[in-house]
Amino acid sequence: MRIAIYARFSSTMQSEASIEDQTRLCVEHADRLGGSVVEMFSDMALSGASMHRPGLESLMRQAEQGAFDVVLAEALDRLSRDQADMATLYKRLSFYGVRVVTLSEGEINELHVGLKGTMNQLFLKDLANKTRRGLRGRVEAGRSGGGKSYGYDVVRRLGEDGEMVTGERTINDHEAQIIRKIFREFSEGHSPKAIARKLNEDQVPGPRGRMWRDTAIRGHRTRGTGILNNELYIGRMVWNRLRYIKDPSTGKRVSRQNPESAWVITDVPELRIVDDELWAAVKHRQGEIESSPRVKSIKESRFWERRRKTHLLTGLLQCGCCGGGFAAVGRDYVACSTARKLQTCEQKKSFKRGDLEAAVLDLLKDRLMQPDAVAEFVTAFAKEANGQRDAQEADRQRVQRDRNALAGKIDGLYDAIANGLRTDGLLQRLKQMEADLSALDERLQTPAPSPVRLHPKLSEHYRSKVGALAETLKDPEIRTAALDIIRSLIEQVIVTVSADGQVSVELHGAITAMIEAAQPGALSDVDHCSVKVVAGVGFEPTTFRL
Repeated sequence: MRIAIYARFSSTMQSEASIEDQTRLCVEHADRLGGSVVEMFSDMALSGASMHRPGLESLMRQAEQGAFDVVLAEALDRLSRDQADMATLYKRLSFYGVRVVTLSEGEINELHVGLKGTMNQLFLKDLANKTRRGLRGRVEAGRSGGGKSYGYDVVRRLGEDGEMVTGERTINDHEAQIIRKIFREFSEGHSPKAIARKLNEDQVPGPRGRMWRDTAIRGHRTRGTGILNNELYIGRMVWNRLRYIKDPSTGKRVSRQNPESAWVITDVPELRIVDDELWAAVKHRQGEIESSPRVKSIKESRFWERRRKTHLLTGLLQCGCCGGGFAAVGRDYVACSTARKLQTCEQKKSFKRGDLEAAVLDLLKDRLMQPDAVAEFVTAFAKEANGQRDAQEADRQRVQRDRNALAGKIDGLYDAIANGLRTDGLLQRLKQMEADLSALDERLQTPAPSPVRLHPKLSEHYRSKVGALAETLKDPEIRTAALDIIRSLIEQVIVTVSADGQVSVELHGAITAMIEAAQPGALSDVDHCSVKVVAGVGFEPTTFRL
């Protein structure tokens, strides 16, 4: 019976030792079940309310490939605290022929999923309610309920009880001047885009030290976001304006506006930055803009309700001039967003999305995994990965030698005790040595590492699979799945325009994902982050001329 262990803790306040503790208990239980541990997965400081966890996603991929027969965890809530997610997880694992066993509940069945999933869901809801209750008390006392607004510094001091005081803020004078400047210029008729451009030209750091963007200034008037809508600047703290819920299709949180009756409003005059006259002038101009025919027409179109299509290179394109990202320009074109919005980049050319996608697919399929380069990489990768395994095996042999030597010493003490030599020091020494022996035995429970073997025709397998995936992009029914797979092969696409107008595309490939695509399971035991390999020229960023 092949067993995979999964461990998780949810808060950055918890210790990483929690993973080790869970794993140790699971290894001991695996021995009692008579199975062998073949995989270990973990997620640190990640909530069980989301399925989007690297360790869990890797576990599901390996389960689909038949890498193990049983998933073992400390408790069902380590896998998920969301009732619907737990049911989906259980169904998928059952479909793959994988059983779920926990130390707390034993072997999981539909009854566990229903009852325990409900209990875990209620736990999350109760925890959220308690957290909100504590935050509300803090806000009503005139302190921040979380987050840090531009224009303020966090106050760190100890209270009379010796505990750290939380939620106190003080005005940052330099940032307060910038805020008043933004309000004045907007009230005088300047656009948020022009204000942001001028601040960047003057090298004024924006919120979180980043460049200023018009959206950070404009925000959303009814939601109270953005510099121009933050009522804290007039000494009015508004809390619970928004609530956040999880989108079941993506697992990501989205905001929803609460009714005004649910808002908690507290006056904090000591935090006022903008006077009433300037605030009123800004609100008046915002009202004029919203009532203009152009804005009314845009709102009547309800453009936000039209779901945006996912494209192959969304979020992967980078400007070779400034390092900024790309954004859509019209329906079929993309361009450097920094050049378009902030006008701080000289690369203002737009590119047809289809041309870039075709170039990237060509690079993925025909140029990035060339046979000679793959052969060089396979040799270097296997040497490095197997070098790690040699070091692990040498460490394992050292532990075995230490264990044998310690066992011999303990046998000598047993003989001494049998011959009548009994002292308190001897007995204490024996207990300590027995504990050390148990620790060494536990370390030896981990299976010995297996060598990495990559297929000699890896590049041919890879190209055939990428070619097939490229064809599936034309089929709307399976396009989404194909997009996800192809996007996983790409780390970054850099688009650069030279002084003479030549356009080049640099594709940085995710080499471990490419190997997994060509030979599933080949790197299941490899710590991808620890493998440092200098590949051949075929794996250098490749240039394609449009």
